[in-house]
Amino acid sequence: MKKTIFFILFTCLQISILAQTPSVQRINPSNWWVGMKNPKLQLLVYGKNIAGSEVKINYQGVTLEKVNQVENPNYLFLDLNIASNTQAGQMFIELSKTIKVQKGKKSIVDQMVKITYPFQLKVRDQKPQEINSKDFIYLILPDRFSNGDPNNDKFADMADLASDRKNPFLRHGGDLLGVQNHLDYIKELGATTIWLNPVVENNQPQTNEGGAMRSAYHGYGFTDHYNVDKRLGGNEAYKKLIEAAHAKGLKIIQDAVYNHVGINHWILKDLPMKNWLNQWDTYTNTSYRDEPVVDILHGSAADFKVQQNGWFVAFLPDLNHKNEFVANFLIQHALWTVENFGIDGWRIDTYQYNDLNFMNRCNAALVEEYPKMFITGENSVQSAYSQAYFAKNNLNVPFKSTLPSANDFVLFNAINDALNQGFDWGKGFNRLYSTLAMDALYEDANLNMTFLDNHDMDRFYSVIGEDFNKYKLGVGFLLTTRGVPHLYYGTENLTKNFKNPSDAEVRKDFEGGWADDKVNKFLSSGRTEKENEAFDFVKKLANYRKTSEAITEGKLTQFLPQDGIYVYFRYTNNQSVMVIMSQNKEDKNLDTQRFVERISGFTSAKNIMTDSSVGDLKSLKIPAMSITILELQK
Repeated sequence: MKKTIFFILFTCLQISILAQTPSVQRINPSNWWVGMKNPKLQLLVYGKNIAGSEVKINYQGVTLEKVNQVENPNYLFLDLNIASNTQAGQMFIELSKTIKVQKGKKSIVDQMVKITYPFQLKVRDQKPQEINSKDFIYLILPDRFSNGDPNNDKFADMADLASDRKNPFLRHGGDLLGVQNHLDYIKELGATTIWLNPVVENNQPQTNEGGAMRSAYHGYGFTDHYNVDKRLGGNEAYKKLIEAAHAKGLKIIQDAVYNHVGINHWILKDLPMKNWLNQWDTYTNTSYRDEPVVDILHGSAADFKVQQNGWFVAFLPDLNHKNEFVANFLIQHALWTVENFGIDGWRIDTYQYNDLNFMNRCNAALVEEYPKMFITGENSVQSAYSQAYFAKNNLNVPFKSTLPSANDFVLFNAINDALNQGFDWGKGFNRLYSTLAMDALYEDANLNMTFLDNHDMDRFYSVIGEDFNKYKLGVGFLLTTRGVPHLYYGTENLTKNFKNPSDAEVRKDFEGGWADDKVNKFLSSGRTEKENEAFDFVKKLANYRKTSEAITEGKLTQFLPQDGIYVYFRYTNNQSVMVIMSQNKEDKNLDTQRFVERISGFTSAKNIMTDSSVGDLKSLKIPAMSITILELQK
């Protein structure tokens, strides 16, 4: 965010300048707060010809401890200490530098130039709400959800001028006001929390991917950390959305990207130092493999380096987290975001490709200021061991991650396998059982973020062959098993598609989000009968889940799947819920004697989805390809 320089003072105006006049164009963070638990703050100062400047800060409680000079003379990094009793207010950062100027035709003299830049210290007033297994998260890709303000669809001064809904690869105009306009829909569905794909400015040019020019509508190529993209509405629209969401009892998770930035990031146009990025003699891509990191016995150092320091793609330059200035820049931006906007949690993109010691440091900084902060990390891995390695775990390994929550790709894969495989040894519902049986690897598997699909995956309804019974089994399992469930926008309305030929196929516009849409699926009248049945299924179970301490807080006991039926219980001292999943092609009678350890003392039950009573728990008739959810009663 650019600020106006407060004043430049020259003692003589009739002189010719022989050296470039110093100037300050921006300071990041753009402001800060008093009362932070960590008194340290490092300011990135960017301008022209500011190296060698004498820096002064005259503000009670603020000490300038060090002025860091770096390779590029256009940068200074200022180390400040802000005492605990410092008062909020506006302080001034003064840079003084002597330059050579010509006075008249022959005389060259030294001239002192002073630049004073205002910097605001504010009072902390954000208290993030806790996100945990009681929550149900709704994932939204803002550009594809709803267009609340067509006036911000495109800007002439941005690198990508296009906005065209007919082109799946370009921006479509969805924005934060569009999300705000549909908060009631999200709340009606039963969600408690909204996760937005990145909102930070992505002033990226279109890139050629697979032979097609594509916009960075997904948001994963930041170009200015301190500005929300103005095509989404900018900083003020984001604040208004969060305030409106909080007023309706909804929480907000922000998508963080620490591993890389967009090729058009303002810092990359004038790097502070060469090692701001991970540099290679020739372009080196990451291997996308987790094994070189988690293989502590047999892995090679060369493979580890490529996985960690290789670039994600050529147009997303890889940040060097071992550079202390880079690390401070990213950590302080995370803290600034919580205080400035009032978000409640973080989802960390491409977690495993970040320097893991840096990630521990970043997690610690957030938790120090906000002890209950929800932080979940994306690691698209295949094994429970790898997934646990990158999160808080019970493994006996040298490196111990501090990530509280894993995006549960292992369970995601198991769900898809379970629903698409026939029941057999190690297949079908046995995949769910076996995956959950490995939960002891995690410090707290109940914090794992669980899902059926997301913005990078084939749509769930297509993966299961558009089988509605499988749909209810998947959604029912998601909302009753352990973890923090999230649903990708549109899944509640049976949105379908595969990623072929690109991710754009699974990022379709939400019908009804644009004024000229012929169908409005935000309304029951705009949905088909089957879509309403799906929406109502999610809505009923999600809203029941809100009130069920057994599902949101309780223990999980599962029984070996037998005869095509998988049974598990969620329970506390006050409530017990029995879940019965069948993948049989015909109805079955279930003898419940095997479950006596969990149903002893209960004589009846209420079917949560049908509101009907079950009077005899000794034998239950289980419909084919179904999920039955019973609240046990005494």
